[in-house]
Amino acid sequence: MTAERFIALVSAYGADERRWPESERAAARAFMAAEPERARLALAEADAVDALLHAVPTPQVSMALRDRVLASAAEAGLKVGKHGRRWLDRLTLLFGAGWAAAACAGVAAGVIMTAHLTADAQADAVLYQSTLQGVDDAEVLG
Repeated sequence: MTAERFIALVSAYGADERRWPESERAAARAFMAAEPERARLALAEADAVDALLHAVPTPQVSMALRDRVLASAAEAGLKVGKHGRRWLDRLTLLFGAGWAAAACAGVAAGVIMTAHLTADAQADAVLYQSTLQGVDDAEVLG
């Protein structure tokens, strides 16, 4: 790994190795071992940027601002809100209902078939055992 690539990696993903792409971690560690001073400087700078980013509070958007943005989008001719997605919402609901119905039908069929097959197997076992005259070791031990 080159110094430029290491700096680009640290600049893009920060100083925490856990955020780096898995495929580049080993090469980055090898670079840090080979050039510890350059790596330390790059990591210190990225750590300072990470600290600044973590210190910024999460912005809270007011409902008035949200309504103004949606109104300006509607004035620009963009479909906003549920009116523009109504057909997609209905289609999603239909697909979801279809998957739910298929899953329920599969569970019901499995329960019914299992109960029927198990009852037949139990009846066959009882009938077979009732016809035995005596018990020998081959029947008991299999």
